[in-house]
Parts: sequence; structure tokens; C-alpha cells
Amino acid sequence: MNITNFMKNMVLATSLVLSTATIASDWKPSGPIRFDIGVGAGGETDAIGRTFAKVLEEQTGWKVITQNKPGGAGIAMLSSMLNKRPDGKSIGLAVNMPVLVNLVLRGDTLPFNLDDFDYLGTIASGVLAVVAVADAPFNTIEEMAAYSKENGGVAIVTDAKPQELIMKGIAEKTDADFNILVTKSSAEQLQFLLGGKAAVGLLSGKHIPYLKTGQLKMLASANSQRHSYAPETPTLIEQGFNLFVDPAFYFMAPKGLKPEAKEALETAINNAVNSEEVRTIVQNVLATEANNLGSQGTRSMLDNGFDGVQVLFK
Repeated sequence: MNITNFMKNMVLATSLVLSTATIASDWKPSGPIRFDIGVGAGGETDAIGRTFAKVLEEQTGWKVITQNKPGGAGIAMLSSMLNKRPDGKSIGLAVNMPVLVNLVLRGDTLPFNLDDFDYLGTIASGVLAVVAVADAPFNTIEEMAAYSKENGGVAIVTDAKPQELIMKGIAEKTDADFNILVTKSSAEQLQFLLGGKAAVGLLSGKHIPYLKTGQLKMLASANSQRHSYAPETPTLIEQGFNLFVDPAFYFMAPKGLKPEAKEALETAINNAVNSEEVRTIVQNVLATEANNLGSQGTRSMLDNGFDGVQVLFK
């Protein structure tokens, strides 16, 4: 190839790249974006999702209509996405662990699998703690199990299947008898705990202020690592239970987005996640840093999580 033809080809290639970049940066939805949050109102996911939607709308000028789509800890929202067009006007926020557990335990009955969506990024990874009311006569998981056996059970409140499975795993290993109560949100969990209806709960963020006031105490980190706000409290793994969940909050859309729409949404989501307002709400609610894994990182997180859940709950 002579230098003249080489230069012509370089100019053509550069023009195509610039043209594609222009299309991607100029894309905008043809109408309001409907942003579905896969849980009920009032919990951590809802608070974070609504702050994110507000920032997304302010930064892009797009109209964002936010609505809660509770049911099956995200299953109902994801199922509804199958009936929506991949036009960039429908996105959702889900939490990975309940979805993955359902896919592992009853995937053959669900209308979707991980291949049925386009992934757009994450907003954060969550902390999960086993907490008890302050006057509970136990301070560790083993002490809780022993108390339960001696006193005919302990009332434990959860709001998701992974947390319920963790407590069932502890009960099985210790031969304890737990009365597991399932609520719709962490806000309701707190009502049960502070109202005397339960002695133990599994909470992701909302418990932190009550640790500071002394109304609750932390028995264990239910993540794979200790929590920065309670570095002295060991994990379940450190207490002899090979059980943990590492929740992640992720964005998805119906499968088949056009490349320019997907790129524009990814960019807009990343900008919103890294805004001061979103970073602050994530820190305040989850006691962790906002973190966007990107589209490929999100899919890898889900694939790895699926494999981990299969091993953990087989």
C-alpha cells in the first residue's frame, strides 16, 4: 500500500470513529425513561435508586419516571422487562443476590436467565450484618444458637431469600430452632426489632445509626469481609460458618439495545453514580463507596455470583 492510499484509509477510519462517537454522544431517548426499582418503597435500594434517578434527570435533561416494582426480591421487575422494547426507555435497578438465589433454586420455573438482559453498570456493593437488640442475652452467633436451644427458639427477621438461607444454614449447623419472620423491607425489619417482635435481624445499612445509639448490637458481618464501621466484629466465616453474601446493586435493560443507546446510557449512569449526591447517599445508607463496574464488569459479577451461590446453597 502506498502512502497516499494509507493516508486516505486513515482519514476514512478516523471519520468513521468520529461519526460513531457523535451518534453515541447525540443519542437521547425519544420519550421519558421509565426507571423501575425492583423492591418496595422505603428501603435502602429505594432511597439510593430515587436519588440516582433525580441526578440522572438533572445531568442529562431526560425525563425519568421512577416507580417501584416489588415482588420476589426483583423477580417481578426483571420478568416485566421481558415485555418491554429495547429502545433505551426502560431501565431497572436490582440487587444481585436475591436474583441469583432464585435462578439457582428455581431457574427452570423463571421466565428469564442472565442472558436475557443488557447490563449497564452498578451503583454499589452493600454491607450485610447480623444484628440483635441491645439487651439480647448473647453477643456471638454461637451464643445466639445456644440461647435458642435453651429457650425454645429466637425470633429472627429477614427481608430476602439469601438472608433467610443464611439463618437456616446456621440453624442446621448448630441444631438451633429459629423462628424466621420475613418482611418486605429493612424498614419493616427495624420496626420488628425496635418494637420487640424479633430479637435478631439481617440488615444492610439501616442498622448503623442504631448501633451508634446503642439500640442494636452487631453479632457478625454477613459479607465475606469485616465492615469498616465495625472492624472489631468478625464475619460469619470467622465464627465458623461458611456463609456469606456480597450484595451488589446493578442496572439492566431489555436485551437488544442499539450500540449508540447502550453507550449513552452507560455514560449517563456512570456520571450519575460518580456524582457527589449519589456517592453521599450510598455512603450514608450502605456505609460503603459508590462503585460502577461497567457493563462487562456487571455481567462478570453476576456470572461469578451465580457460580458462588451454586456452591454455597447446593
